Amino acid sequence: MRYVSTRGGGEAVPFAEAMLTGLAEDGGLFVPEAMPRLPEETVGGAYSELAAAVLALFAPELAAAEVQRVAEAAYSSGRFDHPDVVSITQLDDDLWLGGLSHGPTLAFKDMALQLLGELFELELERRDTRLTVLGATSGDTGSSAEYAMIGKDRVEVYMLSPHGRMTPFQAAQMYSLDEPNIHNLAVRGVFDDCQDLVKAVNGDAEFKATHNIGAVNSINWARIVAQVVYYVYLSHRVGEGRPVDFAVPTGNFGNVYAGFVAKEIGAPIRRLIVATNENNVLAEFFETGMYRVRPAEDVFATSSPSMDIAKASNFERYVYDLSDGDTTAISRWFGHLRAGAPVDLSSLRHAVAASGFEAGTSTHRDRLSTIRAVYENKDIVIDPHTADGVTVGQQLAEDGVPLVCLETARAVKFSDTIREALGWVPGSAEAVADLLDRPHHITLIAADVAAVKAEIAHHSAA
Repeated sequence: MRYVSTRGGGEAVPFAEAMLTGLAEDGGLFVPEAMPRLPEETVGGAYSELAAAVLALFAPELAAAEVQRVAEAAYSSGRFDHPDVVSITQLDDDLWLGGLSHGPTLAFKDMALQLLGELFELELERRDTRLTVLGATSGDTGSSAEYAMIGKDRVEVYMLSPHGRMTPFQAAQMYSLDEPNIHNLAVRGVFDDCQDLVKAVNGDAEFKATHNIGAVNSINWARIVAQVVYYVYLSHRVGEGRPVDFAVPTGNFGNVYAGFVAKEIGAPIRRLIVATNENNVLAEFFETGMYRVRPAEDVFATSSPSMDIAKASNFERYVYDLSDGDTTAISRWFGHLRAGAPVDLSSLRHAVAASGFEAGTSTHRDRLSTIRAVYENKDIVIDPHTADGVTVGQQLAEDGVPLVCLETARAVKFSDTIREALGWVPGSAEAVADLLDRPHHITLIAADVAAVKAEIAHHSAA
């Protein structure tokens, strides 16, 4: 199993190299040369066993004992507060909620980043080296990555976040950390600015090599692999032999792309329903065939802030698959996007239809209505991003087909919206107040690549 760039440059590399490098040297994303197939006998058992089986498919160079050890460590009861790691709740006859918020930061990002932290440690110890992790977050990736890297002596983390664009809970989870290897850089801009800065730093080959820079965002293929696991797990347990639809709240396309990979390797998945908020670039593509990235000033600040994204990083992987690996076309299309021009991908419409994707948009009013309805019917409080997924999923649901809506986070992380919907906020008020009262440890910077490099160089020299 080797990995190549979506843009055709460089040599094929093994899993560990793709994981530590994050972004390919030509600016593309790593994808496997060929998709493996998941053996039927691997789908039962505990979540950690399934995670080990999926990881072994994509990282065959790892010894079986190593794979099992990192999977068991990542998904231990000490890190996840549900005995099965993932919970399954039936909301209606054909509607289920896939609970992915049982990790240390109460967000689905823990599902991948706890495993990634263990894989980083394994490979860095093998190589006797260190890694500088550079990431961008719209809300939950940052805290999940930082909590996964606490105590990892060989990893230094620099996390870029959009200043003033996250909820107080999200910001406090990240900024209250006072760990020697964690550095929070609050960027004057939006998430897309943060993401562009990460790619720009990675694009400087000399700087990247000097500081051994890697990535924890969903551009890292290892994160996609880790997310494939819960699609396989949920589709078999909910479907019980029937193909399953998934409704997935998404802005950066990483979560739903993992579902596509799960389908490709044999999970019984029928459709993948993309749920967007008012920043509906992806829904617009699935409706019209045009992929139109919006400038920062046109990105709405919404009540599902982790999806306030207008440039979906993992979309390039999906387009690569749709075009049968046409790296020349990928380079041309994404070159147009970098220049600010929309790209007409309507020539791929037949491949899109065959891939099983549909999409829809949810608004603030929809989120409030859905949060109320789920609470009134099932006494369950869902967060606003999950509400986007339930809203769009129900709009596109088909009778008799099991539909799993993926949860993204605990509702307590989005207290203002929950209070607006229900008049009160779930969770322990004392614990939340304690978190919000902790001092913040951040460095405020401009949306400038030189500022990011200066921070990395300064701490490296210290």
